[in-house]
Amino acid sequence: MKTLLIPLTAALALLLSGCLVGPDYRKPQVAVPAHFKELDGWTEAEPDAAAGPKGDWWTGFHDPLLDELEPLVSVSNQTVRQDYANYQQALAEVRVARSALFPTISVTGSATRARSSTGSSISSSRLANFKPVNNSGSLEGNVSWAPDLWGLVRRQIEQSAATAQASEATLANATLSEQIALATAVIDLRITDANIDLLQRTVDAYTGYLRVVANQDKAGTVPPSDLITARTQLEGAQASLIALGVARAQNAHAIAVLVGKNPEDLTIPHSTALPTLPTIPTGLPSTLLERRPDIAIAERQMAAANASIGVAVAAYYPSVSLSALDGFTQTPLNGLLRISNYVWSLGGSATETLFNGGERSAEVAAAKAAYDATVANYRSSVLTAFQDVENDLAGLRILAQQADALAAAVRDATRGTEIALNEYQAGTVDYTTVAVAQTTQLNDEQTALNVQQQRLLDAASLIGDLGGGWSTAEMHDPREQAQHVLLP
Repeated sequence: MKTLLIPLTAALALLLSGCLVGPDYRKPQVAVPAHFKELDGWTEAEPDAAAGPKGDWWTGFHDPLLDELEPLVSVSNQTVRQDYANYQQALAEVRVARSALFPTISVTGSATRARSSTGSSISSSRLANFKPVNNSGSLEGNVSWAPDLWGLVRRQIEQSAATAQASEATLANATLSEQIALATAVIDLRITDANIDLLQRTVDAYTGYLRVVANQDKAGTVPPSDLITARTQLEGAQASLIALGVARAQNAHAIAVLVGKNPEDLTIPHSTALPTLPTIPTGLPSTLLERRPDIAIAERQMAAANASIGVAVAAYYPSVSLSALDGFTQTPLNGLLRISNYVWSLGGSATETLFNGGERSAEVAAAKAAYDATVANYRSSVLTAFQDVENDLAGLRILAQQADALAAAVRDATRGTEIALNEYQAGTVDYTTVAVAQTTQLNDEQTALNVQQQRLLDAASLIGDLGGGWSTAEMHDPREQAQHVLLP
């Protein structure tokens, strides 16, 4: 076997440096703007100069619940674990493709004990029909190899490696998406708690107003309709307060599932503190292209599709296979490993398809069309990425202006309620004026909370649309032996 393996190894090194059919991959260029329209100061720069949010980006919200739960997403979230398993499968597929570069070596041993069909000549009539029993055996080593003359296997490795990197980016994208979903759920929960506090204060205020109206009703100084109006207003606020319990429970359950827990296993106490709006540093369009996992997925899919063209082109060339046998065979079995029983063989074959009705050309055309589709998908992903960021920036800019206007409206509405109540107690207006002022104040306060909620959600969305804490620098080449452990 040693005498056969030496020339085979030399031939392997020679043939692996042979030709590689099909186009080499070059990432298509995509025109990107020099700056974002919605915010001054966002300029193009090198990816290494990225100043966007990285790492534990959720700490910018200064919410202890986010700080506690966000790290659990990459470990316990079931969507992330599923994509992690898919990534491990893709890495294994790379090893499967790589194995085709090397010979297949096997050892076969056999032993047979059989009675021959012909009898032996024995003088005794009693043994005239006796048939002898023969023992035979073999011990052989086999080597087979299909050298990658045209680069078919190497293109398949490129395809599998690019697919694995796309799967790695899919894992990163799932992790980031679930982390953003958790941030969204926590923000919704905190705003719900703030609405509960607001409605509880409203119920307390309406209870006090009802007490005043009830006292005046007993004195006969106000019409009965004022009492009904005040009571209806209080009951409506109480009903709205109760209804918020449903939204809070749903948000809490969503948070539990996102961190891989049963809803009943996670209890989140009521909080009066809202997350703070994070200060997002100036970001960069080039950074966006380098750091968004979904763009990395689309780019790696292009690389895989490009490699598949080479796989299809390789079908035009003949397939060559080599084989060798080395070992011993003997009948009878006794003395199998003697030099006289030594056997060996060398062989080779080549196969070339002369006609298949245009199948190969059709497969090449299909591979090229599939590649063109991935290019379009990549460019669409880039355009969508810029659209997402522009939308987030526009939301933050416009909502900041709306928040300032609403702050003034809430101050005026609160003062209007105080004035209306004083005038009602002085007997100069009816209770309808008070009820309208109270409703206006409540609506303005709830709208202000909704705007604050949307600003927080847009900030979380912007962080996600900028790629969060993920970086393509962390994407490793699966053709290397070393593998990163992403999950326990």
